[in-house]
Amino acid sequence: MRSGERILMLQRRFPSANMALVTGPRPILVDTGFGSDLPETERLLAQLGVPPAKLHLIANTHFHVDHAGGNHGLQQAYGVPVAASAPDAALVNGRHPNACDAAFLDHPVQHYRVDRVLRDGDELDTGEVVLRVLATPGHTASHLSFYAPAERVLVLGDVFHRDDVAWLNLCTDGPDPVEQMLATLDRLARLPVAWACSGHGPRIDDVPAALDAARRRYEKWREQPQKIGWHACKRLFGSALMLEGGMDAERVRAYLLNAPWFVESSRRIFERQPEEFADQLVAEMLRARAARWQDGRLVPLTPYTPVPAGWVRPDMRPRFWPRDAL
Repeated sequence: MRSGERILMLQRRFPSANMALVTGPRPILVDTGFGSDLPETERLLAQLGVPPAKLHLIANTHFHVDHAGGNHGLQQAYGVPVAASAPDAALVNGRHPNACDAAFLDHPVQHYRVDRVLRDGDELDTGEVVLRVLATPGHTASHLSFYAPAERVLVLGDVFHRDDVAWLNLCTDGPDPVEQMLATLDRLARLPVAWACSGHGPRIDDVPAALDAARRRYEKWREQPQKIGWHACKRLFGSALMLEGGMDAERVRAYLLNAPWFVESSRRIFERQPEEFADQLVAEMLRARAARWQDGRLVPLTPYTPVPAGWVRPDMRPRFWPRDAL
């Protein structure tokens, strides 16, 4: 966060994603972090002089739990409306079992509703800042970014980061994500941008350099799809380890062999049986220093905020969401 700016980046630790507070008489919060991090979200907003009750709108880049997990708490406690892409809205409001990709990713997410549908070219006005909605598919097919032309600020979500790129889903989106992402980068490269807020990591002050680095990596992936799979599997398994605070060897195996993202990746991307590939993924996590064994548990090495014990409940799946909450 930097004083004097109308768009403030709130950098968050995993399992949350970064947020952007767009100030003005009708302030907008882009993305809301993970659900259990809601108390920190409330404190951060209050410290910036915009307590949650003053928010005019939540705008989601996409509906993954690290970006939309706080929607429930802010909507239920303060009545803040949520805006999202049309495909995301249809799945969320239709209570589809895989809304938020929750079934495929095995992620807990509390129920919410989408009150406003966003489409490419729409504008959101806080009274001080105008945000232009951009369709930026790649990480998900319905991913959105937000651009403030007057401020020359780009809120990227998970398009690319300062030191990394987004994981891509070859299992449910087929081979198109790479081509979609490259087209998205071409579109964003034409915008004059002073700085960008991505979904993870520090703010991006040299946007052209980060964008070019991302393009080079995505282009390599186009010819080597297994690299896409490795990147995604390490990110998703790392996230699972964070949500559980680490796993013992028995739990590691049980989790992986029952996680749809892992089973599908094993068979479709790596052409291996999940039982065989489980050991290879653990070995790769250790080699890449993404995790280590500690006191008999495989623990993630990326800094994160622990999820409170007992916070995750079985009903935190879209198939159990109440329909009367719409």
